[in-house]
Amino acid sequence: MKIAELKTYVVGNPPPHHGGRNWVFLKITTDDGIAGFGEAYAVPFDPNTVARLIEDMGERYVIGADPFKTERLWRILYGSGFGQHPDLTKMGVISAFEMACWDIVGKALNQPIYNLLGGQYHEKLRSYTYLYPAPGESAQSNLSVHCDPERAAQRAAEYVKQGFTAVKFDPILDLMSPFDPRELSLEALANAEAVVRSVREAVGNRCDLLIGTHGQMTTHSAIRLAKRLEKYDPLWFEEPVPPENVDEMARVARFTSIPIATGERLSTVYEFTELLEKQAAAILQMALGRVGGIMEAKTIAGMAEAHYAQIAPHLFCGPIEGAANIQIDTCSPNFLIQESIETWGGFHAEILKEPIRWEDGYIIPPTKPGLGVELNEEVAARHPYIPIEAGAWMWDTPPDLQSKRA
Repeated sequence: MKIAELKTYVVGNPPPHHGGRNWVFLKITTDDGIAGFGEAYAVPFDPNTVARLIEDMGERYVIGADPFKTERLWRILYGSGFGQHPDLTKMGVISAFEMACWDIVGKALNQPIYNLLGGQYHEKLRSYTYLYPAPGESAQSNLSVHCDPERAAQRAAEYVKQGFTAVKFDPILDLMSPFDPRELSLEALANAEAVVRSVREAVGNRCDLLIGTHGQMTTHSAIRLAKRLEKYDPLWFEEPVPPENVDEMARVARFTSIPIATGERLSTVYEFTELLEKQAAAILQMALGRVGGIMEAKTIAGMAEAHYAQIAPHLFCGPIEGAANIQIDTCSPNFLIQESIETWGGFHAEILKEPIRWEDGYIIPPTKPGLGVELNEEVAARHPYIPIEAGAWMWDTPPDLQSKRA
């Protein structure tokens, strides 16, 4: 069996853009007609450029390769260009190819991928969602959902009614910019505490609170905020400082009882090894469309298990990466919780031939071979890439928010 063809899909995710504005999917097909799908996450270039990067690497190294030899192919791609370094651009491309190969392997053997990596450990997977604006509200209201105590509490309570037992929110989201980290004002600290207090009062003990910050703070600010929030017993404090300085993240971890979660901006076992060795995080949030793919994530999960750390894979992209996450979650004993884009409905369901199954706060692992899902290529073709205006941000908010509370 050899890989004979490849095709990329650069898809525009319609409003409200939950999971990102654009998704980059890969399809590879073998000489005997088995197709596998992959997804590259958040490669920091125009999506059409990302597709061309995938095509270039595929044409030079992947066409003609045996999809069963995933470790060998991974090493060839990782070392290409005398690289051999966890560069996020290359790792996004490699991740797409690696998960597509595993999809082929599972289909060829008529087994879900998790059965090839130790077998099913979890019958169902606990999931959480970010707080998003209610249907019909503008994307701009996303900031108030996270940073306004009353709005955050209202949306959290609504998600609990849907069946969620955990919700994530960033009470300093309005301070997010490319210039982090920064010192938070007393006003910002007080407002963040008010948001968390309000959400806890709204959901009681029915729901875990996941503090989903984005590396906005200096070490001192993160510690000050953590001390304010400990009384509300969050399940985790996510990426309190930027991921580039593991020593400073470890310092935050030493000064708070709240478990530190991080990993969405890291790739390969090498970066996660440092995180574990320095006890900088207790919950690892690798993104399978960036970390290096399925086997890299499984290796990281095993390393984490030896350190009594848990995994909670990150998801803010399309459902192909989501499906890969689910395969790893299902066979990993130290799986904690999986990020969902709400209940996997909307465009996340439309772009698959069959949607990911979610019931009463849990994902039900698929039993079909490979990733267990199939990209609906006709839908993908009908939703081409939507160019982003210069300076646009994740939710139509300019990168420099010019907050008065910073």
